[in-house]
Amino acid sequence: MITLGIILLIVGLLVKIPVITTIAVILVVAGAVLFLLGATGRAIGGRKHWY
Repeated sequence: MITLGIILLIVGLLVKIPVITTIAVILVVAGAVLFLLGATGRAIGGRKHWY
């Protein structure tokens, strides 16, 4: 999710479409939160690991 967000952020900045940039920022933040929660060992959505 973080990788997709970064790719969309780059595309949004190059093409200058603010909607893509906004979605990219949301994806990066959500991915970072999920990564931090997973790294601390908390179960996310009933699962400890996402594959």
